[in-house]
Amino acid sequence: MLIVGLTGSIGMGKSTAAAHFRDNGTAVFDADACVHELYAGDAVPHIEEAFPGATGNGEVDRKKLAEILLADANGFKRLEAIVHPLVRDAERRFLRDEFERGSKVAVLEIPLLYETGADEFVDVVIVVSTDSETQAGRVLERPGMTREKLSQIISRQLPDDEKRNRADYVVDTGASLSQSRAELDSIISKLKELHPEAYQRHWS
Repeated sequence: MLIVGLTGSIGMGKSTAAAHFRDNGTAVFDADACVHELYAGDAVPHIEEAFPGATGNGEVDRKKLAEILLADANGFKRLEAIVHPLVRDAERRFLRDEFERGSKVAVLEIPLLYETGADEFVDVVIVVSTDSETQAGRVLERPGMTREKLSQIISRQLPDDEKRNRADYVVDTGASLSQSRAELDSIISKLKELHPEAYQRHWS
């Protein structure tokens, strides 16, 4: 089973690319969705211990946590030390399930794929990318998003040009949706020719 790492900075079009994979019958693990689940489950007591007052009613209060992190330069490292191992466990369960189903390809959609070193555990990396103006325009349309928050998020992510340079494939999402899908279709056809190694080496 070939493991694909799908990544890109905020607002670059990861969700749209992931949806296209799903439409083609390929299972996708959404790391962001996993974190949302953890914030209402297993991660709650650990986050409350590390960031007192960041939870309430049995779940993480994302607004309070964001305020704490804005004032705590080392907070993100402590948070990642809690969350990332839990996400990795969920990824392993997902991949094992897909392997047992006989899937030929499985996708891990991970925003911080390079930043967390997860690129070492996949066979191939696809980066979605567009220009910074388009990126900012998309992100600032989200409820509650500000330029300050966007700058903070981008500062924690590997520069887009470095991601593009390290990627096996790059999809330009700044053009039309049909063009982006066509680029993805071309990549998907090429994936069939690759020899999978990552699952047996890291996940089985």
